[in-house]
Amino acid sequence: MRDTRKTVIALAAVGLLAAGCSDPGAASSGPQTGAAAAWPQETARLDGVTLTIWAAQNSNTVAKQTAEDFGAKTGAKIDIVTVPDPYEQSVQTKVASGDKPDLAFWQPTASQLTAINAKQNLVSLDGAPFIDAYKPALKDVTGILDGTRYAALVTVPAVEGVWYNKEVFAKDGINATPKNLDEMLAAARAIKGKGGTPFYEMGGEKWATQWWVQVQLADAARKGLWDRVNQGQEKFTDPTILGAIKKYKSLVDEGLFNNNITSATFADQGKALLSGEAAMVIQVNTFFSQLQAQSKTDELNAKIGFFPISPSGNVGTFIPDQSNALIAFKTGDAKRESAAKQFLTYWLGSGYSDFVKTTNTVSIEEGVETPATVPSALQANADSIGDSVGSMQVSAIVNPDLYLNLANMLAGQATPEKVAEATQAQFSQLAQAIGAPGF
Repeated sequence: MRDTRKTVIALAAVGLLAAGCSDPGAASSGPQTGAAAAWPQETARLDGVTLTIWAAQNSNTVAKQTAEDFGAKTGAKIDIVTVPDPYEQSVQTKVASGDKPDLAFWQPTASQLTAINAKQNLVSLDGAPFIDAYKPALKDVTGILDGTRYAALVTVPAVEGVWYNKEVFAKDGINATPKNLDEMLAAARAIKGKGGTPFYEMGGEKWATQWWVQVQLADAARKGLWDRVNQGQEKFTDPTILGAIKKYKSLVDEGLFNNNITSATFADQGKALLSGEAAMVIQVNTFFSQLQAQSKTDELNAKIGFFPISPSGNVGTFIPDQSNALIAFKTGDAKRESAAKQFLTYWLGSGYSDFVKTTNTVSIEEGVETPATVPSALQANADSIGDSVGSMQVSAIVNPDLYLNLANMLAGQATPEKVAEATQAQFSQLAQAIGAPGF
């Protein structure tokens, strides 16, 4: 087991207990109402103010143009700093040592807001002028913990599903998108039978390995899997989750993935799908951003499609990730804290239309149209949210390092049983740290 897992457990045990052992499940009740701190005007002058934004490898360009535009209008300087992967663990370690940015990209789920000790470390975003601009289905779907809003959603929350190369499908006689997991695997075997690579996994960077397990759990999640796990009534070592881990391993052993699975990177994954080296990738929205950086919309529409997947049908797995939202930190500097709120107000206010055009992404606001140039695959991903089910990150009270354990499995360092045992052990420790009943 890597030392990272022990670090996360230690941080959780200290940070979450300091948070008062609050119940992250209370986030579903919505934000508090009542008096809120005054929000600054979008373009008030901020000469001499420098803000720092922490971002991950796959989100470090999301705010670039908006930050430049904000700086031109206000005089503020914004530094975007890339924090190394694994991003969440790196951020938690830095914050625990007293190192805080003004803003950071952060997964806005209740469990991850708990992990960052939101009550102690983050500025409340209650009363923000942009909240009522969100589309109703997205207004309160995430970013809230114990009735307080701590995260500002800037893009459509991610959905785990299948990005596929249309040209490869056509060449290998796959004439319709699969309607369930078995159909997808049948298509994969047909592609392999004709000499192709059905799936491409980025095991070298590890963090996406968990998507393969989670999409297999979509039907079970809809039937209360994570509620049972949260209450200690079901475990990662029980048949449902262990079975998904075993299935993933068996498909790798069958040769349905890229030969360089243990070293392949996020960038490799994008290049492989776009070039047709591989037929399918299970990933989230941010995966598509790198394809957009390499291709124009017409090419993407011709080559790349998306469909959600689950054992029984086309059910997506909803997982707002750190590229979808930002949090603002309590730094002790009132001027910078106000400037951070002002930046979010600008971004989701008069700057939002330019943002969706610049990034060519789906709008999450009622008054801002999605650009006609947004590729059809990205729109299909966004459209799948309505019927999607919450992922482990959304629905579990805490989130163990399943992805690291799965990466160890891919590297031949752990069996599926050992993956499940290690993940359950960490889950139990983190659940104990927040005082969850049953642990």
